[in-house]
Amino acid sequence: MEQALRETLKAYFGYDHFRPLQSAIIQTAIEGKDVLALMPTGGGKSLCYQIPGLYKEGLCLVISPLIALMNDQVQNLRKKNITAFAIHTGMSRKEVIQVLKTAAHSNCKFLYVSPERLETKLFKEYLPALHVNLIAVDEAHCISQWGYDFRPPYLRIARLREELPGIPVMALTASATPKVQEDICEKLSPEGVNKFTVYRQSFERLNLSYSVFKVTSRIHKITEILKNVPGSAIVYCKTRKHTKELKDLLLMEGIAADYYNAGLPAEERTRKQQDWIRNKTRVIVCTNAFGMGIDKPDVRVVIHADVPDCLENYYQEAGRAGRDGEKSYAVLLYNDADLEVLEKMPDQRFPDQETIRRVYGSVVHYLQLPEGEPPGEFYDFDLKDFIKKFGLDVTTAIYALKALEQDGWLTFNEQVFIPSTVRFTVYKDALYEYEASHADSEPLVKTLLRTYEGIYDYPIGISESYVAYLMKTDVSVIKEQLLRLHADGIIDYQPRKEDPQLMLTRTRIRIAELQINLKNYMARKRLFTERVTQMQHFVVNVKECRSKMIGQYFGDTAIKDCGVCDNCLKRKNSQLTHEIFETIQYRIREVLIAPSTIPQLMAQLQGIEKEHIWTVINFLTREEQIQMLEDGTISWKNNSPQR
Repeated sequence: MEQALRETLKAYFGYDHFRPLQSAIIQTAIEGKDVLALMPTGGGKSLCYQIPGLYKEGLCLVISPLIALMNDQVQNLRKKNITAFAIHTGMSRKEVIQVLKTAAHSNCKFLYVSPERLETKLFKEYLPALHVNLIAVDEAHCISQWGYDFRPPYLRIARLREELPGIPVMALTASATPKVQEDICEKLSPEGVNKFTVYRQSFERLNLSYSVFKVTSRIHKITEILKNVPGSAIVYCKTRKHTKELKDLLLMEGIAADYYNAGLPAEERTRKQQDWIRNKTRVIVCTNAFGMGIDKPDVRVVIHADVPDCLENYYQEAGRAGRDGEKSYAVLLYNDADLEVLEKMPDQRFPDQETIRRVYGSVVHYLQLPEGEPPGEFYDFDLKDFIKKFGLDVTTAIYALKALEQDGWLTFNEQVFIPSTVRFTVYKDALYEYEASHADSEPLVKTLLRTYEGIYDYPIGISESYVAYLMKTDVSVIKEQLLRLHADGIIDYQPRKEDPQLMLTRTRIRIAELQINLKNYMARKRLFTERVTQMQHFVVNVKECRSKMIGQYFGDTAIKDCGVCDNCLKRKNSQLTHEIFETIQYRIREVLIAPSTIPQLMAQLQGIEKEHIWTVINFLTREEQIQMLEDGTISWKNNSPQR
């Protein structure tokens, strides 16, 4: 089997060998066993389910919460002549039926599904015909309410297993603490019987140097770093506004930079991302909306201009540096104000029940939903307009919506990026006839047919800007022609959709009657507080190896000091040599001609590392060269200093 798997790997992906753990994970899944794979960002998680999906008869069902990532995966598989589809939030019933029919009656190998779609009657109706051979759960930490990104729709996966008895599950995540790992296995196990085999890749990154700097001027430090570390870079910021401001400051310093956030139009985001990937732009300044699914191995430095709220996010984002194995840097900047913000975060992220109730009332009034309105309908939801109309604080509104989502009252997706799709709806004879009478449309028709395989059979995601590039014309011209072809019944053209989507998952009730599970809510708040505390500890700790701190947080107790983080380097640079030891011993002996307190001794030895002084004092005490007197002072037993 090992040889056959390597042949599959080579044939479709061009690699000769598997990375560490990949082969074991793949073979466990092929044997029909449940498996949890913990692999760092860039560790090759996708191949772990793609190889068994290709090797086995039938279809691999991939559950993922990220629409943009789903679409990227589908497009990448299709480029390798592997049939793949996606069903996600925002698709119409007609589009979902078309995809399910095609997936059921074709050689489809991968069907990506958002968790919200799993329990719809439509999906359940087609499920037996899909011939599922493996259930892959990406971002598996989302199933645990004790994790940093709990998403209640993930709990539906357990019920899916009842519909597919005997089908193995592969759960994948880059970041889960031991408590979350255990919860993932329990939640995904039929009847709670945990039979998961757990594979965990080491969190050690020997080529990645972590550093933390307390700064007064962020831009000054960022510029200094970028001038000292050549190559591609990412600078993460917390706010969209900050991304543009930092980009402008970097340009003034002569550094080729651009900015990226979820508030930009999709085509602009795509262009900025591609310019950075192709090294036309050296530095991308962005929010955490950037990075998921982007495989750029030669990032030399990732700088966090603001402190993330947890080590899970920090580890994933910092881990985008140095995936090619070359020396790289992860730098975190902070000041005292950042630590104060972290301190206040738990109360900010977990508003009280009355506030949550008020936001729920605002939502149902905004959507004009009467009492008794059944759940299940998706609505376009303009967050900015909603906040403005109801006079809400943006932060309060977002986290109240999150609380309602985690308690199962609604789902809200602020980043729904659904690409434009095209499918030809007439037979070729009718198409030739149309082209003969509409000569101006012929170049576009031929470009679509040449560029997008399968465009006759099912809706294919297209890029209007890429088609415009191929035809050497303006994107507005392409959109106009596509709309005309759609109006004439030649194609079914669905323009790109980016409106945030909101759906009630329970019947609309009276606002005063809304209750949330306070016990679970407060438990999640306590765990969030613990994560914030761990992040604070990571920032201010100047002694422990940073790589080791991260590894131990995720349960990797075997991890050793990296030797390349700022704390390890400080320790190396301040090694207590024999010569330094002798010098300190002589100075202590000089001071202790007369009895002295420890603070007095330390004051006399200013300029020498305190850790070194304590090491020497402890040694001299053990050797009984110095003694503690009854009044709390210390003295040298033989008071004549010698050298």
